[in-house]
Amino acid sequence: MSEPARRRDAEQNRTRILEAARAALAESNDVRLYEIAKRAGVGQGTLYRHFPNREALLAEVYRRDVEELVAAASALLAEHEPVKALRHWLDRVIDYAEIKRGVLAALEAAAWQDRVPHSHNPIVGALGHLLDAGKAAGSIRADVDAHGVLLLIAYLGRLNREEWGSRARPLMNVVLDGLARQDADR
Repeated sequence: MSEPARRRDAEQNRTRILEAARAALAESNDVRLYEIAKRAGVGQGTLYRHFPNREALLAEVYRRDVEELVAAASALLAEHEPVKALRHWLDRVIDYAEIKRGVLAALEAAAWQDRVPHSHNPIVGALGHLLDAGKAAGSIRADVDAHGVLLLIAYLGRLNREEWGSRARPLMNVVLDGLARQDADR
């Protein structure tokens, strides 16, 4: 097998492993590497070549989710008016928060304390970008900022896994309704 084909195969394996880990975290905080390897259709040796331990794998799932969430803000604003873009982004936040909770529950405290500060500023920046676009369009209240909105959203982390499906989106809708200017057309 040629080197480029081998690299492409390795990258596909890595992607499958990350997707399997993400799916497993959505189901349970108790994530076992052998189960992830099985879900991904790879051997344990392949998994360990990409991720030397559980913390490295979970940290990469977390990092990728943050990266995708941050990139989504500009992409959504390019496709939608600000409030609709914000709504779509907040839907992604709900998905991200569910995985984040699983990652943080599965990682040792020292490992996740190292990850969270690196994700906070980019997320605040992405949310600020969405809020600023809404303020400029006159559809978002002028007296809100990204940090304050994140404090409101952080409450979602208190929901237990059983109530997540029935409560997360309705609560996020309350947040979004509170962000909208009362005199703006909705």
